Amino acid sequence: MVSAQTTALPDLLGRLKLTAMRDRLDGLLDEAARQEMTLPEALALLCEAEVAHREERRIQMGMGIAKFPYARTLEGFDFAAQPSLDPKHLRDLAACRWVANGDTLLIQGPPGVGKSHLAVALGREAVRQGYSVLFTSAVALITGLMRGQAEGKLEERLTRYAKPKLLIIDEFGYLPFETQAAHLFFALVSRRYERGSMLVTSNRSVSEWGTVLNDQVVATAILDRLLHHSHVLTIRGDSYRLREKRRSGLLKRGSADASSDVV
Repeated sequence: MVSAQTTALPDLLGRLKLTAMRDRLDGLLDEAARQEMTLPEALALLCEAEVAHREERRIQMGMGIAKFPYARTLEGFDFAAQPSLDPKHLRDLAACRWVANGDTLLIQGPPGVGKSHLAVALGREAVRQGYSVLFTSAVALITGLMRGQAEGKLEERLTRYAKPKLLIIDEFGYLPFETQAAHLFFALVSRRYERGSMLVTSNRSVSEWGTVLNDQVVATAILDRLLHHSHVLTIRGDSYRLREKRRSGLLKRGSADASSDVV
């Protein structure tokens, strides 16, 4: 005979917000019976199901908040095409100790070599490990800060970009900054300094940041903070897009240098 306590169990689990246990109760209990589990073992099975469900929901929510433009993984990166990168070093970065320490990661190299791919892949690893992440392009970031200043909401925008443990800024250097934009970027970097991590991808070396920001003094102040606790990945290799064009016969190898500035 089924006891009243047994029939009330789903309701009790729901009231305790143990929804994975509740929704999978019959199947989990059947599994426990088939394996002839003891009561503690059966309880552990139920708890594992609940924990796994909550972890999956946490990751899904974190991925949504991060605003990644697409899904990329380190496993999907073509290391053979970029021999300047050490896969072991990337796996070490994927452990996210640099995020825990509030360090900066700068990924620099010519267009099309996989900088954004690595930024997304490492950002997704950070989410999986429990860190809050926000991904934005440099253009979108500056546009947001400029608009916030114009609307009297600069503090609100700075707080938004300063809040996540890891802020990823993609494609820094493709377009020059206006003077005011450079100062706003400095304000954000200063706010995050030694508080949160930043990952910046750029097609420009740090020696060119003064040109990008149209202010050498501001560039020096920004780099002083970003590079204080930092890791730098420099990718030297051909663009994936140019490589595919060569394979298809649309581009001759001798024209690669002339096309190296293609975004």
